[in-house]
Amino acid sequence: MPDFSKLRSALILALLGSALAVPAAAEAPAGAYLAARLAGADNDYRAAAGYYARLLQADPKSPEFAEVALMNQIILGDYAAAVPLAQAMGAPKEGSQIAAMMLLAEAGQREDFAGVVALLEAGADPGKLVAGLLRAWGLAGAGQMSEATKEFDALAKEQGLAAFAQYHKALALASVGDFEGADAIFAGPEGDAIRSSRRGVLAHVQILSQIERAPDAVALIDAVFGPDLDPELTEIRARLAAGEALPFTVVSSARDGMAEVFYSLASVLASDAPDPFTLVQARLATYLRADHTDAILLTASLFQAQGRYDMAIETYAQIPTTSPAFPAAELGRADAMVRDERTEAAIEVLEKLTRTNPDLGGAWLTLGDTLRREKRFKEAVPAYDKAIALIESPSEGDWFTFYARGISEERSDAWDKAEADFRKALELSPDQPAVLNYLGYSYVEKKENLDEALGMIERAVKARPDEGYIVDSLGWALYRLGRYDEAVAQMERAVELEAVDPLVNDHLGDVYWAVGRKREAEFQWKRALSFGPGEELDMDRVRRKLEVGLDKVLAEEGAAPLHPAK
Repeated sequence: MPDFSKLRSALILALLGSALAVPAAAEAPAGAYLAARLAGADNDYRAAAGYYARLLQADPKSPEFAEVALMNQIILGDYAAAVPLAQAMGAPKEGSQIAAMMLLAEAGQREDFAGVVALLEAGADPGKLVAGLLRAWGLAGAGQMSEATKEFDALAKEQGLAAFAQYHKALALASVGDFEGADAIFAGPEGDAIRSSRRGVLAHVQILSQIERAPDAVALIDAVFGPDLDPELTEIRARLAAGEALPFTVVSSARDGMAEVFYSLASVLASDAPDPFTLVQARLATYLRADHTDAILLTASLFQAQGRYDMAIETYAQIPTTSPAFPAAELGRADAMVRDERTEAAIEVLEKLTRTNPDLGGAWLTLGDTLRREKRFKEAVPAYDKAIALIESPSEGDWFTFYARGISEERSDAWDKAEADFRKALELSPDQPAVLNYLGYSYVEKKENLDEALGMIERAVKARPDEGYIVDSLGWALYRLGRYDEAVAQMERAVELEAVDPLVNDHLGDVYWAVGRKREAEFQWKRALSFGPGEELDMDRVRRKLEVGLDKVLAEEGAAPLHPAK
């Protein structure tokens, strides 16, 4: 798939047209209309589809209601309802872009490629780019390959669309066995653009394999993806290295080609076009090709980005266990479950994934992260152990895994191990503010290596001067060192940045007390209690400070009394 980052705005304008027209409230029952709009604003497609069905019953001739109803039905994958509605929305010249797309996809799904061409010639308007690509694939499916290539070439002459047209031409040539012709396109002027996605690279890899250039295919994988390959790429590379010829599966037919048109557009527009329209494109791709795993994953990720976690979970579950994309889908499903506050179910998914894919480091790391966020630190450590054991040679990008294990070890009272992991994380990435802050703050709390701790935290603050928790660490380190006057300014800044954090307010109270500002100290402690209980705040200790003062609390604890640094 080509990279059209410079053309996205133009593509959106060309593709959308009236696709997202807003219905007029005056023409529908007010209650259903308002509910439909609210459901749409909340991306609640199931509810919106129901309300628009009611609106259409009240006003069957409303093109606006029909448009949005059709959109929701496609997004829900209810093609049994979507196809008749698209057919009822008028002749091609009178229909909408979404209706045109649905009708063209339906003809392609039936492999009526002459019907695809006929719809376009009759005036069905899915947008200029889509129309050109679908017409070319329709001609290819009808056995008119020479006419199809002419259509691709004509589209390539349109400003900015050369890579798109050439990518699909290469896929069309490969689908009929002309791998040399397809490779010539990938090796041509638009090659870098059409290989700018994972799917584009895999298409070229399969084409190179078919023309007995396996070493070049391996080199392409290594150059683009590097040494850290996911399970699918690992398997592909191993098969190539063993001399096995890979079948060309990216597009096996004209129907697959039409699916690729919708997927290509959805993936390009995903970050810019309104999500409902992008979802329509992705859904039509899977309507045409049910095993289009990339389209399924894209659809699920769009649902997840919208907060429709239930639909994301359902969509991820469509990837079969036999698919190379299954581990990625399960990781996505687990993440959606966590966001949907179904953490126990997510942990079960991840534990099962680690049992079926014990060599998948990402699964162990995600399991560890999920357990850590649930404060199940002792359970998280073995998961991180597995993830780290699978790292052959730790590099800079692995700093977080050691850092996360260090946090879990520190919270499990295994400080020596935690300290070693924090040091390893800094060895791999010396300027990571999170690690510098965590290790520095831990030293401060333990009253160890205070000078080194202060230097670490100062580096962290320099990197993230507006991170309230890091500024709090600096103020607290200065307080521990007896540099109370300096600590005041930092703690006040920390409270500005984290105004309602109970621990930060408590720290400012202690610092105020240390410099003799006792009324202000009591005020901050009261604020800390009002914002608590916090994760690390000892509420009883704060109440005791309000009763007898910080000096007496320190004496009761056997701690050293307050005294400024000399």
